[in-house]
Amino acid sequence: MEQTVTPYLLYENAEDAAEFFTRAFAFKEVDRQTGAAGGLHLELETELGGRIYAGQPPQGYRNPADVGRTSLVYVLVSDVDAHHDRAKRDGATIVEELVDLPFGHRRYTCRDPQGHEWSFAQVLRAPE
Repeated sequence: MEQTVTPYLLYENAEDAAEFFTRAFAFKEVDRQTGAAGGLHLELETELGGRIYAGQPPQGYRNPADVGRTSLVYVLVSDVDAHHDRAKRDGATIVEELVDLPFGHRRYTCRDPQGHEWSFAQVLRAPE
């Protein structure tokens, strides 16, 4: 059985999040809808074909920037150095600079403007 895991992140301002994702992370917006409760639902595609869902609940939601770290999203990209430079230039807060890891990934970690943490990595070699 094949399975796919798709993160669904909630934002106080999903419009701003979508603009940031397309500018800083080079995600492509592929769907936008208003849910039954009136909140915004977005679907975004990553460079290597993965999906990220983002939503804006109609009321009562607080971002991780207000309540503390709640999760970390790990995304594989083809050129992590170029991705890092773009994200930093376009407003991501770098939490961990580029580092080569013992299991064969080169990675950096950043925080988006509403407080979600993201790690972006490039596979340099298969784990031994």
